[in-house]
Amino acid sequence: MEDWAEVHRLFHREGMAKAAIARRLGMSRNTVDRLLDLDGPPRYVRAPAGSQVEPFAAAIAAMLETDATVRATVIRDNLRPLGYRGGITILKEHLARVRPAFLAARAFQRTGYEPGAIGQVDWWHTGARVPIGRGLVREAFGLVTTLPWSGAHAAVFSLSRTMGDARSSLMACLERLGGVPVDLVFDNDASVVASREGGRARLHPEVAALLGALHARPVVLAPRRPTSKGAVERTIGYLETSFLPLRSFTSLTDLQAQHDAWATGIAFPRHLRRTGTTVATGWAVERGHLGPLPSPLPDTALHLEARATKGWVRVLTADYSVPPAFVDRRIAITVTPDAVHLASEGREIAVHARSFVPADVVLDPAHGRAVRLAREARDRLADGDVALPAVDLARYDALWETGA
Repeated sequence: MEDWAEVHRLFHREGMAKAAIARRLGMSRNTVDRLLDLDGPPRYVRAPAGSQVEPFAAAIAAMLETDATVRATVIRDNLRPLGYRGGITILKEHLARVRPAFLAARAFQRTGYEPGAIGQVDWWHTGARVPIGRGLVREAFGLVTTLPWSGAHAAVFSLSRTMGDARSSLMACLERLGGVPVDLVFDNDASVVASREGGRARLHPEVAALLGALHARPVVLAPRRPTSKGAVERTIGYLETSFLPLRSFTSLTDLQAQHDAWATGIAFPRHLRRTGTTVATGWAVERGHLGPLPSPLPDTALHLEARATKGWVRVLTADYSVPPAFVDRRIAITVTPDAVHLASEGREIAVHARSFVPADVVLDPAHGRAVRLAREARDRLADGDVALPAVDLARYDALWETGA
């Protein structure tokens, strides 16, 4: 998955030759060709190479953390006293996979940035509680993406911080910013990172697929390194002191609308001493250096499947109604930030507004009427109370005469 994303980024975004990609990533030219031929990430997981190296992955990561450019021979010499008995070839193969992340993490931390080079991403715990229905409220979270060169930012709000929220919110942020920076810097957050092995972050496959489609390079910070993404931290601080005070929100949609209006009217027109101009002017320049958004945009919806039981299908924490004809069938479910789409055999059968109320029941009135009519008809059949109109046999005589 991550190999596919990195190969596409290097080829399409950086214009690197296939042979150079093969050398950079430690793979064959045929593998590069095969990954470039795939429109989407492969569904297999490549078996890790160099089993003799894996027990020393943490020690290698510590050395790369100190010096990301250290030679393989120096690492091997330092591993020997720890018991490493493998060869230099499998060590180099391992370094080809893990070193780029350490190099990227070191490179982006420079104090000066080029336009379009970096975007920093982080979750903002707003503390603002918004109504979600049924008299309940929940805290809203904002995924904030900042372009350090211009100071431009985008924030997209959600009621949770899941991997699905991160994907859809990141895509919406980049749409607002008008393009994709070369590097996207993330915290070591569970919505982005599935695990860390030997100091190397492994992204959720869905996140890696999205970044691959965007031709963006992920840079995942080591744990407890918040100062390494100072630009987005400063943006969040600015939001907390300049946007949030004295505001109240009637819904998540209202929160999003208020933020977007404030950003356009106040945040972007402000003058930055560092750049000598307004954020809006700097952003207009930086947009020309951002990579284009793919067309069509990647699908960031959450796709599930469940069986409809007694006229309902459970989606996350709520139950949604289905037409009576689809009871006991497998239902394909597509969840977006504001809607739940239900389909059967490729045909959409219902669309509901998404509910964030725990254990909520969402009923389409048309489904309720259909259930009631079906129940009434079933009861009449059971009672033998079925009114049938008298048959006019003369109609058939007339048809017979006409046919003759």
